[in-house]
Amino acid sequence: MDKETIKQRINAVQNKREYLLSLLEQPNLGSLRIDVNQALEEMDELLDEFQRTFPEQGTN
Repeated sequence: MDKETIKQRINAVQNKREYLLSLLEQPNLGSLRIDVNQALEEMDELLDEFQRTFPEQGTN
């Protein structure tokens, strides 16, 4: 997998992260809130690792 493909996939992950953030605003999320929070934490770790690996690339 080349860097451009990785960058495209990271951008897709960022877009999905925004969706998860919007889910947290839903009052009827119930126990799924735990899963959404866990997914956000894991995505943040992935994005941080990408930034450390390719600091010049950015994520935008």
